[in-house]
Amino acid sequence: MKILYYDCFAGISGDMNLAAMIDLGVEPEFLRAELDKLGLGDEFRLDVTRDARNGIHGTRVDVRLAAEAGEEHGHAHDHVHGHDHASDHAHHHDGHEGHVHAHGDEAHVHGPHRSFADIREIIMHSGLADAVKETSLGIFRRVAEAEARVHGRPVDEVRFHEVGATDSIVDIVGAAICYHWLGVDAVWASPVELGSGFVRCAHGVIPVPAPATVEILHGIPTVSGGTDMESTTPTGAAIVAELADEFTSTPSMTVTRTGYGVGHRKSPLRPNLLRVHLAEVARSSLAKVSRARLLQCNIDDMTGEMLGHTMDLLLEQGAMDVHFTPTIMKKNRPATMLSLLCAEADEGRFKELLFRHTATLGVKSFALEKTELERRFDTLETPLGPVTMKRALLDGEILRSKPEYEECREMARRNGLPLAEVYALIAGLDKE
Repeated sequence: MKILYYDCFAGISGDMNLAAMIDLGVEPEFLRAELDKLGLGDEFRLDVTRDARNGIHGTRVDVRLAAEAGEEHGHAHDHVHGHDHASDHAHHHDGHEGHVHAHGDEAHVHGPHRSFADIREIIMHSGLADAVKETSLGIFRRVAEAEARVHGRPVDEVRFHEVGATDSIVDIVGAAICYHWLGVDAVWASPVELGSGFVRCAHGVIPVPAPATVEILHGIPTVSGGTDMESTTPTGAAIVAELADEFTSTPSMTVTRTGYGVGHRKSPLRPNLLRVHLAEVARSSLAKVSRARLLQCNIDDMTGEMLGHTMDLLLEQGAMDVHFTPTIMKKNRPATMLSLLCAEADEGRFKELLFRHTATLGVKSFALEKTELERRFDTLETPLGPVTMKRALLDGEILRSKPEYEECREMARRNGLPLAEVYALIAGLDKE
């Protein structure tokens, strides 16, 4: 089984993760081309250089923002100030075209603040593969929910101020792009180093780790005090929390390749590096089993349009599955049974969404186990361009494959071909 192992001995941030992925083999031009699909190309430039800490050489990434052209601090919030903390600070600035906030003696200007809904809109309407969209939203949702808990606001009312800036959108979506490009079977990680001390953010001085980082890493092994700075940012925490399947400080694995992401600060305690390994491990099971919840409710007073909108919303919010079943309720009234599958930890959040966005007065909940085939995403080159292939595996054997629908639809539109012909062409090439 092929795994990606995060060795977070000096923590993790968004830019260090991108740098480590590139050092591991992800081509910078491929990453730039995929990020262009967000439609934010006029807001940033991705600079990739070589750097070293304590004699260990690796890759460094700077996200140069157009709004900060000419400044030398680069990716300001995730490493120079050691903090990419988000907040609802912008609630007091709605409608402004820009906003200045200070870090120490420096002040930085950002464009209009973006809410989680704004970010979801950008990602969902991009040309990225569905799997990349899903992973990106999963990472961002962890940050949004943590900030909502810290600031006592509903998730969609949190307006991001630093983590919603372009640089962190690049970090998070870039992390999803690299993860799917690697095509690993699982992600493992060491306990996460948090650092120590205090940092200054838009709200003033706060302790390390930042409150949002603490929320995101609930239930995940961490250590503190290994560095004298903020070692793990909310963005970095969300990336490892979303991607990692297992946390262990003593992995039994055969390493095939190692990459180093170089951070932008220096600590006398340990080198500011994120080390990642591609490795092979013994396969422990045929399929992944997770605890889940099935939520159901019967609805007889919503239109088809309203139900369709609700399904889209629930899927965007991270539901594993949503489906409708025609049924007959009391007094022989035709109705629709809505069934939603979600992770055990998300049960309360999805019950609230059902009550807010449907006409139901009650929701049934059933505990169950969900068994999933392993999934892998590969890129298949075709005469019409590259396409992402989703592979379903059982005990390492590919059972079936299918191309991403959105990419096939775009191929068909761009070349004036029936969608069926595009699918047939891809199926033929994939068998070769």
